[in-house]
Amino acid sequence: MARKKREEDRDNHERWMISYSDFITLLFAFFVVMYATSSVNEGKYRVFGDSLSNAFLNKPAEPPRTEKIPLVVDKRPVVSESERKILEQQRRERMQSIAQDILSVMSPLVKVGKVKVMQSNVGVTVEINASLLFKSGQAVLEPESVKALQAVAEVLKNDTHDIQVKGYTDNTPIGTSYFPSNWELSSARASSVVRLFAQNGVDPARMVVEGYAENQPVDSNDTADGRSRNRRVTIMILAAAPEHVTDIPVSEQ
Repeated sequence: MARKKREEDRDNHERWMISYSDFITLLFAFFVVMYATSSVNEGKYRVFGDSLSNAFLNKPAEPPRTEKIPLVVDKRPVVSESERKILEQQRRERMQSIAQDILSVMSPLVKVGKVKVMQSNVGVTVEINASLLFKSGQAVLEPESVKALQAVAEVLKNDTHDIQVKGYTDNTPIGTSYFPSNWELSSARASSVVRLFAQNGVDPARMVVEGYAENQPVDSNDTADGRSRNRRVTIMILAAAPEHVTDIPVSEQ
C-alpha cells in the first residue's frame, strides 16, 4: 500500500511573537540601564543616552560633547625681572631693618642667651625662651617679660607683614584642668603673646597662633638644658606678602 504523502507544514503565524519578545527584552534592558545610570553626571548621562539611541536607530555616533572650562586670567600686573630684583632688594632691606630694631630692644636678653634673632628668606624669627615669659606649666606672662614684648610690639605695629607666633614645650607630660596636654599649653602661651601684641597696637588680622606641643624640638629632651631650650615661643615676621587666592568657577554640566 502506498504511503500517504507527508502533510506540508503549515505556516507558523505566531513567529512574530519571538521578535516581539526580543524587542520587549531589549527595551526592558534599556530602561534598567537608564535607571541604573540616573544618578551619574548629567553630561555623561546625555552622552550615554545618545549612544544608545544611535545604536538602536543605526545612526553614526556623534562626537562627544566637550564642556568649556572658563579661563581664569591673572589680573595682577606683570613685573619685569629688573623690577622684581628691586622689589626683592627692598624687601630684604626692610626685613634687615626689622631684625636690627628687634635686636636693639631685646639686646640685654640676647646677650644672656634668652632671646635669639634670626633672618632667612622666609623672614625674621625671634626665639624667646619660655622661662623668660612664663612660670612652669602656666601661660600667664610674667611681669618682667611684658616690657620686652611691648618693645617688640612697638617695632611691629607700624609694619604690614604677617606674623606667626608659635608655642613649643618639652616632652614632659602635663595634665591639669586648664591644660590637658602640651598641645593646649603651647597654644595658650602663643595666644598670650598675640593678645599682648594686639593690646599694644599690632593689627590682629596680621597674626596667627600655632601650638606644636613637644614636637619640633631644637635640642634633646634627654637633658635638663635641652628641655629648657625646647620650651620656647617664636615670633616669625614673614617676608613675603600673603598669596592671593582666586576661586576657579565650576562649569555646569
